[in-house]
Amino acid sequence: MIETPKTLGKLIAVHPIAPALVQRAVFIAALAFMFFLAMMFAFYIRQNILYFLLSSAFLVLYLVMMFALLMQRRSTVEVCENGFRTKKQSIRWTDVVSVSDEGVVELVSGKNVALARSVVRFDAVLAVLRKHLK
Repeated sequence: MIETPKTLGKLIAVHPIAPALVQRAVFIAALAFMFFLAMMFAFYIRQNILYFLLSSAFLVLYLVMMFALLMQRRSTVEVCENGFRTKKQSIRWTDVVSVSDEGVVELVSGKNVALARSVVRFDAVLAVLRKHLK
């Protein structure tokens, strides 16, 4: 069921995460980092522990956003001649049983693979997957 990438054939299309979502995540991370620096400066000037707690919260928000951004980038869907790849899974067309509107792909083995809704042209990805169902 899970195949090596070479056995899926020629790469047809790549559907990465939508640029608007990546831009939003980067903006929030940059804003959180700026507020972290501002609160650290305020703590340095005023010597009030509340500024330190605020800066710590903004640092945690920044780290969470950076981690989420890195995890999002792995959610691309690559469509090949003989199957598709998502995250670290390579799936052949013959192994696909059904595809739901939410992007959940049911496999012959009974396992489900959830596709990220944040990919570019999510409806087109679902249409391609449904086209190859037998």
